[in-house]
Amino acid sequence: MTPVETAGASPGTVDLPAALAESNIPTFLAELERELIGLAPVKERIRDIASLLLISRLREKVGLQTEQPTLHMSFTGGPGTGKTTVAVRMAKILQHLGYVRRGHLVVATRDDLVGQYVGHTAPKTKEMLKKAMGGVLFIDEAYYLYRPENERDYGQEAIEMLLMAMENHRNDLVVILAGYKDRMATFFSANPGFHSRIAHHIDFPDYSLAELAEIAGLMVSAQHYHFDEASKRAFTEYLALRQRQPHFANARSVRNAIDRIKLRQAARLVAQACAVSKEELTRIDEADIRKSRVFSNAHESPVSSKEGTPS
Repeated sequence: MTPVETAGASPGTVDLPAALAESNIPTFLAELERELIGLAPVKERIRDIASLLLISRLREKVGLQTEQPTLHMSFTGGPGTGKTTVAVRMAKILQHLGYVRRGHLVVATRDDLVGQYVGHTAPKTKEMLKKAMGGVLFIDEAYYLYRPENERDYGQEAIEMLLMAMENHRNDLVVILAGYKDRMATFFSANPGFHSRIAHHIDFPDYSLAELAEIAGLMVSAQHYHFDEASKRAFTEYLALRQRQPHFANARSVRNAIDRIKLRQAARLVAQACAVSKEELTRIDEADIRKSRVFSNAHESPVSSKEGTPS
């Protein structure tokens, strides 16, 4: 039984609740809700797309002529906003509704697609397309494929091959182009072939301070650490300062900060040279956070700050 075939429905009708349950869409959406804090507009758009795809399959089941929906997408937003996580879930939804065979995600960048000399680009792009067939090809920072300032650049060859694959294999391949919103807009204006093949443009907003603090709490708990009240306040202060500094990458920066805090906690415990309790092994102290140079550089201007790689 396929995800849209339902038992007990009379001819010419479909049991929508049963079809929805068999599609596993509610499960995938629930997983997305658990994995990602915030991003309400993104989650709503994914639900809408999933609903459209399910209804399209149900229309086919009752004999209504349905045009194959265009599934290629554009995800725009800053780093660390959950674009890859959403792409993974989208691939599984597409598989369970029968739009792709395998439901896997292949992540690629310019370096995976574009060669450095004549004859190098075609085999690289073909290899990535072969890996992605039956699933989703996620091209991060897609605008780097196009470099008009370099007349000897081979990105255009990769673009043309991608466009052909998006058209000729639309029943077995979904391409998601990702990157910063303003740069993607420029990329699409210079490459209208991509824009005409993209049906769904989804923008991922940056996280708020409260959402980042919640993300941090979940990350710390998952690793069997915990903040006390003082360290929780200190980390919220850290986030407020870090947000205003260059190269901030949302949840990615939170994860990196926690990794450095764990290093400082470990060094502090070892320096004590005494027995430690299980509670001490899991507790992050305020001092573990405030030793970050984000605090010492708080009064420096962003230009003079060394916070490209904060600690």
